[in-house]
Amino acid sequence: MSSKCLSEEEQRNQNFVRLVSQNDRAIRLYVRSLMATNDGVDDVYQETMLECWRKFSTFRSDPELKGVNQFLRWACAIARFKVLRRKRDYSRDKLVFHDDVIERLATGANDQLERSQERSDAIQKCLSELDESSRSLLLSVHRPGESVADVARKTGKKVRQLYYKIDGLRSILLQCVKRRMLEDCT
Repeated sequence: MSSKCLSEEEQRNQNFVRLVSQNDRAIRLYVRSLMATNDGVDDVYQETMLECWRKFSTFRSDPELKGVNQFLRWACAIARFKVLRRKRDYSRDKLVFHDDVIERLATGANDQLERSQERSDAIQKCLSELDESSRSLLLSVHRPGESVADVARKTGKKVRQLYYKIDGLRSILLQCVKRRMLEDCT
Protein backbone atom coordinates (compact mmCIF):
# COMPACT_ATOMS: atom_id res chain seq x y z
CA MET A 1 0.00 0.00 0.00
CA SER A 2 1.45 3.38 -0.91
CA SER A 3 1.85 6.13 1.64
CA LYS A 4 -0.70 8.21 -0.32
CA CYS A 5 -3.42 5.70 0.56
CA LEU A 6 -2.65 5.79 4.27
CA SER A 7 -4.44 8.12 6.61
CA GLU A 8 -2.45 10.76 8.43
CA GLU A 9 -2.71 8.73 11.64
CA GLU A 10 -1.47 5.55 9.93
CA GLN A 11 1.47 7.47 8.46
CA ARG A 12 2.25 8.89 11.89
CA ASN A 13 2.10 5.38 13.41
CA GLN A 14 4.38 3.97 10.72
CA ASN A 15 6.82 6.84 11.17
CA PHE A 16 6.91 6.26 14.93
CA VAL A 17 7.52 2.51 14.52
CA ARG A 18 10.28 3.20 11.97
CA LEU A 19 12.03 5.71 14.23
CA VAL A 20 11.78 3.47 17.29
CA SER A 21 13.11 0.45 15.42
CA GLN A 22 16.04 2.50 14.07
CA ASN A 23 16.90 3.86 17.52
CA ASP A 24 15.79 1.09 19.87
CA ARG A 25 19.26 -0.13 20.82
CA ALA A 26 20.71 3.36 21.28
CA ILE A 27 17.84 4.47 23.52
CA ARG A 28 18.08 1.29 25.60
CA LEU A 29 21.86 1.75 25.99
CA TYR A 30 21.31 5.37 26.94
CA VAL A 31 18.86 4.38 29.70
CA ARG A 32 21.29 1.72 30.93
CA SER A 33 24.14 4.23 31.04
CA LEU A 34 22.15 6.47 33.39
CA MET A 35 21.22 3.77 35.89
CA ALA A 36 23.37 2.35 38.69
CA THR A 37 22.32 -1.25 37.99
CA ASN A 38 20.49 -3.24 35.33
CA ASP A 39 17.46 -3.45 37.60
CA GLY A 40 14.66 -1.43 36.12
CA VAL A 41 16.31 -0.66 32.77
CA ASP A 42 13.55 -2.49 30.89
CA ASP A 43 10.86 -0.74 32.93
CA VAL A 44 12.32 2.71 32.34
CA TYR A 45 12.82 1.93 28.65
CA GLN A 46 9.19 0.82 28.35
CA GLU A 47 7.95 3.90 30.20
CA THR A 48 10.08 6.03 27.88
CA MET A 49 8.61 4.43 24.77
CA LEU A 50 5.06 4.89 26.10
CA GLU A 51 5.76 8.54 26.81
CA CYS A 52 7.31 8.97 23.37
CA TRP A 53 4.19 7.45 21.84
CA ARG A 54 1.91 9.73 23.85
CA LYS A 55 3.91 12.82 22.90
CA PHE A 56 4.85 11.84 19.34
CA SER A 57 2.31 14.27 17.90
CA THR A 58 4.40 17.09 19.43
CA PHE A 59 7.70 15.84 17.95
CA ARG A 60 8.90 18.07 15.13
CA SER A 61 11.97 17.46 13.04
CA ASP A 62 13.98 20.60 12.28
CA PRO A 63 15.11 20.62 8.62
CA GLU A 64 18.00 22.91 9.62
CA LEU A 65 19.56 20.07 11.64
CA LYS A 66 20.25 17.64 8.80
CA GLY A 67 22.42 14.70 9.81
CA VAL A 68 21.35 14.97 13.45
CA ASN A 69 19.19 12.20 14.79
CA GLN A 70 16.57 14.46 16.31
CA PHE A 71 14.24 11.64 17.32
CA LEU A 72 17.04 9.97 19.27
CA ARG A 73 17.86 13.23 21.07
CA TRP A 74 14.18 13.80 21.85
CA ALA A 75 13.64 10.23 23.11
CA CYS A 76 16.81 10.39 25.23
CA ALA A 77 15.63 13.61 26.86
CA ILE A 78 12.39 11.85 27.80
CA ALA A 79 14.40 8.85 29.04
CA ARG A 80 16.54 11.10 31.23
CA PHE A 81 13.45 12.43 32.98
CA LYS A 82 12.12 8.88 33.39
CA VAL A 83 15.41 7.83 35.02
CA LEU A 84 15.27 10.83 37.36
CA ARG A 85 11.68 9.99 38.26
CA ARG A 86 12.59 6.37 38.97
CA LYS A 87 15.51 7.53 41.11
CA ARG A 88 13.16 9.72 43.11
CA ASP A 89 10.61 6.93 43.46
CA TYR A 90 13.23 4.36 44.49
CA SER A 91 15.52 6.63 46.52
CA ARG A 92 15.37 4.20 49.46
CA ASP A 93 17.58 1.78 47.51
CA LYS A 94 21.29 1.82 48.25
CA LEU A 95 22.50 2.07 44.65
CA VAL A 96 20.90 5.26 43.38
CA PHE A 97 22.85 7.96 41.61
CA HIS A 98 22.60 11.53 42.80
CA ASP A 99 20.84 13.90 40.37
CA ASP A 100 24.13 15.60 39.47
CA VAL A 101 25.68 12.26 38.58
CA ILE A 102 22.70 11.40 36.36
CA GLU A 103 23.02 14.78 34.63
CA ARG A 104 26.75 14.23 34.01
CA LEU A 105 26.10 10.72 32.75
CA ALA A 106 23.36 12.05 30.48
CA THR A 107 25.71 14.65 29.02
CA GLY A 108 28.38 12.01 28.43
CA ALA A 109 25.87 9.60 26.94
CA ASN A 110 24.52 12.34 24.62
CA ASP A 111 28.06 13.04 23.43
CA GLN A 112 28.63 9.34 22.88
CA LEU A 113 25.38 9.02 20.93
CA GLU A 114 26.42 11.92 18.73
CA ARG A 115 29.84 10.36 18.05
CA SER A 116 28.16 7.04 17.33
CA GLN A 117 25.84 8.71 14.82
CA GLU A 118 28.80 10.47 13.20
CA ARG A 119 30.66 7.13 12.92
CA SER A 120 27.59 5.47 11.45
CA ASP A 121 27.21 8.27 8.89
CA ALA A 122 30.92 8.03 8.00
CA ILE A 123 30.66 4.25 7.55
CA GLN A 124 27.62 4.67 5.26
CA LYS A 125 29.40 7.30 3.15
CA CYS A 126 32.56 5.20 2.92
CA LEU A 127 30.59 2.09 1.99
CA SER A 128 28.89 4.05 -0.78
CA GLU A 129 32.34 4.92 -2.19
CA LEU A 130 33.21 1.24 -2.66
CA ASP A 131 32.32 -0.42 -5.93
CA GLU A 132 29.18 -2.57 -5.83
CA SER A 133 30.95 -5.95 -5.76
CA SER A 134 33.33 -4.91 -2.95
CA ARG A 135 30.50 -3.41 -0.90
CA SER A 136 28.35 -6.49 -1.44
CA LEU A 137 31.19 -8.82 -0.40
CA LEU A 138 32.00 -6.81 2.70
CA LEU A 139 28.38 -6.60 3.81
CA SER A 140 27.62 -10.25 3.02
CA VAL A 141 29.98 -11.59 5.68
CA HIS A 142 28.33 -9.39 8.32
CA ARG A 143 24.81 -10.71 7.79
CA PRO A 144 23.46 -12.87 10.60
CA GLY A 145 24.14 -16.53 9.85
CA GLU A 146 26.62 -15.79 7.03
CA SER A 147 30.29 -16.69 7.21
CA VAL A 148 33.25 -16.27 4.90
CA ALA A 149 33.06 -20.00 4.19
CA ASP A 150 29.40 -19.63 3.13
CA VAL A 151 30.24 -16.72 0.84
CA ALA A 152 33.20 -18.66 -0.60
CA ARG A 153 30.92 -21.59 -1.43
CA LYS A 154 28.37 -19.30 -3.09
CA THR A 155 30.96 -17.40 -5.12
CA GLY A 156 33.23 -20.36 -5.91
CA LYS A 157 36.27 -18.59 -4.46
CA LYS A 158 38.79 -19.96 -1.99
CA VAL A 159 38.17 -19.11 1.66
CA ARG A 160 41.70 -17.79 2.23
CA GLN A 161 41.43 -15.60 -0.88
CA LEU A 162 38.19 -14.09 0.47
CA TYR A 163 39.74 -13.48 3.89
CA TYR A 164 42.54 -11.47 2.28
CA LYS A 165 40.11 -9.55 0.10
CA ILE A 166 37.79 -8.78 3.06
CA ASP A 167 40.74 -7.79 5.24
CA GLY A 168 41.88 -5.36 2.56
CA LEU A 169 38.38 -3.93 2.17
CA ARG A 170 38.06 -3.48 5.94
CA SER A 171 41.38 -1.61 5.99
CA ILE A 172 40.20 0.67 3.17
CA LEU A 173 36.90 1.25 4.99
CA LEU A 174 38.68 1.95 8.30
CA GLN A 175 41.01 4.51 6.70
CA CYS A 176 38.09 6.20 4.99
CA VAL A 177 36.08 6.37 8.24
CA LYS A 178 39.07 7.77 10.15
CA ARG A 179 39.59 10.40 7.44
CA ARG A 180 35.92 11.42 7.49
CA MET A 181 35.84 11.57 11.28
CA LEU A 182 38.90 13.84 11.25
CA GLU A 183 37.30 16.03 8.59
CA ASP A 184 34.20 16.35 10.76
CA CYS A 185 36.33 17.45 13.72
CA THR A 186 37.88 20.32 11.78
